[in-house]
Amino acid sequence: MPLTLDRHPQTTSQAVRGIEVVVSEAARGSLTLAFALEGDLSGLSIPESRASRRAGGLWWHTCFEVFVMAGEGPGYREFHFSPSGEWAVYAFRGYREGGELEVELDPGIVVRRIGDRLELDAKISPDFLPPGRSLRLGLSAVLEDADGVLSYWALRHPPGKPDFHHTVAFATQLVLP
Repeated sequence: MPLTLDRHPQTTSQAVRGIEVVVSEAARGSLTLAFALEGDLSGLSIPESRASRRAGGLWWHTCFEVFVMAGEGPGYREFHFSPSGEWAVYAFRGYREGGELEVELDPGIVVRRIGDRLELDAKISPDFLPPGRSLRLGLSAVLEDADGVLSYWALRHPPGKPDFHHTVAFATQLVLP
């Protein structure tokens, strides 16, 4: 069942009509994510395709994100997936306490452009998920308009400025078998 991301009320985007995400468990406990953005793709700055590799600062441009917390935390992981094929993984002990994980994730990012739709699929191996069967997820996207303005999208936004790390943003639960 698709989950719908909402734009943060303090940000704007004339190009995007909507974003949906489907999250499912794949073989051997992998987590699969299918992001689908609909809108005027010519009004967005979408990174060109590159070889899949780890890269920093992806949140300064168009990218899709998932935050994964086991149970009530406080630790969590943050995953970034760019339409370029680049990715990043971060580990946190608590709210914004941590940093980049030096791992080779190989999320198998697949990107498709079909008319006014941009789709990005990615997979997270269970080796990189926090331990536990009950996971809280924060799904989000940072979108860069063609003029360089960023908009922030999530399942749920906390009060104030955009903050995907806030516990309010971990708005859906997934129980692995």
